[in-house]
Amino acid sequence: MTDTVANTGLEELPPVLPIFPLTGALLLTNGHLPLNIFEPRYLAMVQDALATHRLIGMIQPRDPDSNQMTPEIYQIGCAGKICEYGELPNGMLRITLEGLCRFEVVEELDVATPYRQVKAGYSRFMHDLEPAHRNGVDRGALHDALHHFLEFEDGASDWQTLDHLEDDSLVNSLSMICPFSPVEKQALLEAEDVTARCNLLICLLQMMLQQVETHRTVQ
Repeated sequence: MTDTVANTGLEELPPVLPIFPLTGALLLTNGHLPLNIFEPRYLAMVQDALATHRLIGMIQPRDPDSNQMTPEIYQIGCAGKICEYGELPNGMLRITLEGLCRFEVVEELDVATPYRQVKAGYSRFMHDLEPAHRNGVDRGALHDALHHFLEFEDGASDWQTLDHLEDDSLVNSLSMICPFSPVEKQALLEAEDVTARCNLLICLLQMMLQQVETHRTVQ
């Protein structure tokens, strides 16, 4: 089952949001995050979301090594809409979330559901709902940083395909797929706007390149 997300407004973003705390999972506006759902509490969360607003809040635990059932979470996450949904033979679900808008955790609620829910505030991030456009990010510097990093990692990028994306989609897609640490991903999520996120993305790629170069020199 597939669905499309378009023209979402503030009135469609629920004040109470179910959350899925997951270390290393970064969802940004217009990005797509595939997830395999197997824990009973999150299977229930997906079914409840499908029956209502189809929205789930992706958020990271503060401690990536925490084994607690209810780990402390960051204050900022991203609301995503279930745009693809499928049942797997082993009882698991496979869904894809499309990022809509970041949110702040106003407070965590005392709920009867097996999954956690928060009161979410979206006002800080209303610009996330604006249509994607080219807004002056340094695409040349981003291209160079990505190209040099992939050269050392023996990877390849189809920049011609990427270059057709609007600034928002380009920066957000690269932020989601590059192998950054959970803390770095949180920093990318919390960047004020796409220009700030692009600048941080370039810095992170350059830092990773330096680390790779140093490691190979030592070897």
